[in-house]
Amino acid sequence: MHIQLVRHATLKVTYGGRTFLIDPMFSAAGELSAVPNTPNQRANPLVELPFSTEEVLDGVEAVLVTHTHRDHLDEKALRLLPADLPVFCQPPDADMLHQEGFSHVNAIEGEQEWQGIRLYRTGGRHGTGEIGKQMGPVSGFVLQAPGVPTLYVAGDTVWCAEVEEAIGRFAPDVIVVFAGAARFLTGDPITMTGEDIALVAAAAPDSHLFVAHMETWNHCLLSRAELHKFLAKRKLQDRVRIPADGERIAYPAPGKA
Repeated sequence: MHIQLVRHATLKVTYGGRTFLIDPMFSAAGELSAVPNTPNQRANPLVELPFSTEEVLDGVEAVLVTHTHRDHLDEKALRLLPADLPVFCQPPDADMLHQEGFSHVNAIEGEQEWQGIRLYRTGGRHGTGEIGKQMGPVSGFVLQAPGVPTLYVAGDTVWCAEVEEAIGRFAPDVIVVFAGAARFLTGDPITMTGEDIALVAAAAPDSHLFVAHMETWNHCLLSRAELHKFLAKRKLQDRVRIPADGERIAYPAPGKA
């Protein structure tokens, strides 16, 4: 299995011989407005893609969308993605994706198999209290296939019972967490903080963690440098990777060094 952080939540994952694109967001730096009511009002995205959209799309065989907020699926991606690609999503997003012209939309309620890969949908909470409710439904996804590490993409969620349940049920080898501690002027963070990541690591002591969703969107205030420092204090730096945009990490098959 290979996971490449393209930028923010956009990942290119080679899994079981197939290539998935997760949460595609292709806008150029500064092309989109800032999220309002946040401390930083710079236009989004804050940084450019590390390579061209043609390179991102090269070899992609399926798309997985955790939810349809514009930092996970933007108008440029909707224009550029081939309409006949299989798209896997949570049920609330299926109608929108059909309306955008995708011909093979697969809304996963519980689980689904595709090309020998089993996909499971998991729950999450995009924040706490009233803000969490206003952010709408979000999902994570687990991928399993014989001889391949079990991958859990937690999605836009904070540490919560749903994440703990997914870890207990699937015992993932690799967990992708969306961090950045995104927040508004009021309320708690709506994506994972360093403390959330430490809780994930404690609940999954045999898992490797891959951190995405950082330094790209104006309300993500936690920097990579700050998170590195936090993880070092917790002695988690060997288990938690914080890749740079464009970086690709290989994970061996279970039982192999």
